[in-house]
Amino acid sequence: MALSNSQYEAIIKEYERTRYSNHILTENRREEVYRTIPGFQELAESISFLSVDSARRMLEGDELAQKSLHDKLQEIVSRQRKLLTQYGFSADYLKPVCNCADCGDTGYIILDNGTREKCHCFRQQEIRLLYAQSHIQDMIERENFSTLSYQYYQGDDLRRFEAAVQLSRKFVQNFNDEYENLFFYGTVGTGKSFLSGCIAGELLQQGHSVIYFSAAGLFDMLARYSFDAKSKELLYDLCEDLYGCDLLIIDDLGTETTNSFITSQLFSCLNERYLRRKATLISTNLTLEELRDRYSDRIFSRITSHFALCKLTGADIRILKKRLAK
Repeated sequence: MALSNSQYEAIIKEYERTRYSNHILTENRREEVYRTIPGFQELAESISFLSVDSARRMLEGDELAQKSLHDKLQEIVSRQRKLLTQYGFSADYLKPVCNCADCGDTGYIILDNGTREKCHCFRQQEIRLLYAQSHIQDMIERENFSTLSYQYYQGDDLRRFEAAVQLSRKFVQNFNDEYENLFFYGTVGTGKSFLSGCIAGELLQQGHSVIYFSAAGLFDMLARYSFDAKSKELLYDLCEDLYGCDLLIIDDLGTETTNSFITSQLFSCLNERYLRRKATLISTNLTLEELRDRYSDRIFSRITSHFALCKLTGADIRILKKRLAK
């Protein structure tokens, strides 16, 4: 879906605040270094003098002026880095601070052909605004690898959960290099949604675009846009987001009222993301037999052929927690 003007302006203003804040931080670091390291400020200021002198020499026809400037600048930079480390600073301490090195906190990346496109960090902010109803931020604050616990599992249930955790960590670790999809299935309350939140949180921190939907919420939105003639543009934008985000999470598949429309939409989504090599994570309380009976053979084949299947079993952890709390 497209951003409204106010939403777009809100993101741009946030980038402006970020750049200003980081500029202040960079200047404070510079002043700190000048106070701490004798002669560092004079060394830095000599760069301007050398540049002006080199420009004058080039205008006078000195063919060696540019190379001479390059060599002297390299020497100054080397001395600066040595002084910084000598006084306990990192060698790149005075490097301009920015939250996103790819776009320099502008939100846009300049391509080789001179055009610009939205940076991944802008895209993630866009997704957070457009899909605030998914409550993904609330979910990952509660459900992340730092809050993971094995205390509610025993025997085979524990071994399955340990394998699922290992698979989830590997999925995150290899996300940039390997195309993979995950399918968590099994009994209610055994950690499927929890692991989905863990994965989402890690990938969001890495700057990836992640969209999370409950199956019921996703197909309800698709139905509303599909059957409303005034929402065709919204439907197109929604599908582009669903097909193009780095990771799509569909939680609790099977809780929606299944019909031919939903089956068709689910297959289109899975197929398009497969063609684009975009990762999908699905969780469900259905067994594989129930999945096959509930959806089309094409969907069953797509999931069992192109997803890593991970079964979780055990008692409902949410009920166990309530009992322990009492």
